[in-house]
Amino acid sequence: MALDDFLESEVAIAVGATAAVLSPRVRGLLRSGVVYGLAGALIAGGAVGSLARGAGRGAQQAAASAGGVASGAASTRPAV
Repeated sequence: MALDDFLESEVAIAVGATAAVLSPRVRGLLRSGVVYGLAGALIAGGAVGSLARGAGRGAQQAAASAGGVASGAASTRPAV
């Protein structure tokens, strides 16, 4: 390999990735980043699920109260 082969972007990326995989400090940082990223994704998923459940309960309550109002209005209607 000539010297200019080492300056190509593909070679530089491969060298950087190899150095990152072999370095204990970088591996530790990557590992903790993955752990914190996964924890954040789980927290965000829980928040979205909670929001969806709350919206579902609100829609059910609104439908129930609207149904109760409609049935109550029908029962108080004077007979013709």
